[in-house]
Amino acid sequence: PRSTLFPYTTLFRSSFINPALGITTVPKTDVEVGVDLSPEAGITATPVIDSASGVLFVLARTKEVSGSTTNDVHRLHALDVTTGNEMPGSPVVIAGQVAGKGYDSVKGVVTFAGLRQNNRAALLLLNGIVYVAFASLEDIDFYHGWVFGYDENALTQVSVFNDTPNGQKGGIWQGGGGLLADTSGNIFLATGNGTFDANKGGSDYGTAFLKLTPNGGTLNVADYFSPLNEKVMNLETINGDLASSGPFLLPDQSGPVPHLALACGKTGTLYLMNRDDLGHYNPTSDQIQQALYSTIGMSALPTGNYGTPAYFQGQIYIQGVKDPLKQFTMSQSLLSAGPVAVSPETTGYPGTNPVVSSNGVLNGIAWVNDASGNASSTPVILRAYDAANVSHEIYNSSLLGARDEAGPAVKFSSPTVANGKVYVGTQSELDVYGLLP
Repeated sequence: PRSTLFPYTTLFRSSFINPALGITTVPKTDVEVGVDLSPEAGITATPVIDSASGVLFVLARTKEVSGSTTNDVHRLHALDVTTGNEMPGSPVVIAGQVAGKGYDSVKGVVTFAGLRQNNRAALLLLNGIVYVAFASLEDIDFYHGWVFGYDENALTQVSVFNDTPNGQKGGIWQGGGGLLADTSGNIFLATGNGTFDANKGGSDYGTAFLKLTPNGGTLNVADYFSPLNEKVMNLETINGDLASSGPFLLPDQSGPVPHLALACGKTGTLYLMNRDDLGHYNPTSDQIQQALYSTIGMSALPTGNYGTPAYFQGQIYIQGVKDPLKQFTMSQSLLSAGPVAVSPETTGYPGTNPVVSSNGVLNGIAWVNDASGNASSTPVILRAYDAANVSHEIYNSSLLGARDEAGPAVKFSSPTVANGKVYVGTQSELDVYGLLP
């Protein structure tokens, strides 16, 4: 059941606004016309913690009015995880430029513009560098896909990457899923619809899966994959966004291709890729390990996947729009041709981000937040499934009415499992679920 008495002590509370000085969150009416971020934009990406140094890194967005001047500012904060105090050199304003002829360039330079850029992809801490990625809100011009790297100690900028410097768009948002890294220090990410000319020797990577290699102060594209129908996906009227969902790096496999990655965006196609040879672009066939076309979230509009898959003991769990939770198996570096099990229930937009808990390799449970009521502020439903066979639902928070009912749903939310409890963030409260005493 849900905890009715919250048995925890607040360690700290840090605020990055000061209304008396004209520093506030960003009203949704300033940056969008829909309900993507309602009623305001502030912190939209999952922070990252360096457990060794005890520092939490978080990206905050503020509206700052001084006289007749208004600025929309993104700052990277480094906080002591026990006190919430700013670390030396913190915060730092996100800013940067790259050479390019993009649709917002001035004299051959493309400059990061805070008003139209938004950070939703989870932060990455890799080899002492904090990486932050940006996309847009509702594809409102002008924007690009950006990645910034900052030294975690000095908070000095060490790298800037723009995925469409000579074109447009290409946002990196991933439905809130994080930037990824392998043990060799490579960074992986998915981009949204935008200019694509990499197959012609260009430097624009709209609708692609990228492998970036840090090299001094630069992030180099070491490899990439773009679907055979990228021209259609990149049409604004189609908006076949590969970055609508979080990509996933699988644990090393015992089959012929040990290093695999999985991506699935708005077209609902599961792309299983060899991380050592991503396949680039081929107009007649996708040169990747496996593609399961139009497989996830294809029964309603909007179509596709907006969540990040989960993996447990050779099983993949993924749930798209108006879809059941689907369970696939991995064998010999391939996915099963279709799901081996599906949940009895479907979930509306935007689908879910499955999370698996277990006792070692035993007693796996796949948890999801049904947040399809986020636009109407209806309660999120926490569901639990047998990870060995997701057709068996173990529990959901709507079974016993008000006793276990959670707060109003938050778009793209994920359950968090720790120390025998499941934590569910909502619009108005944090709900904690556990066994009866």
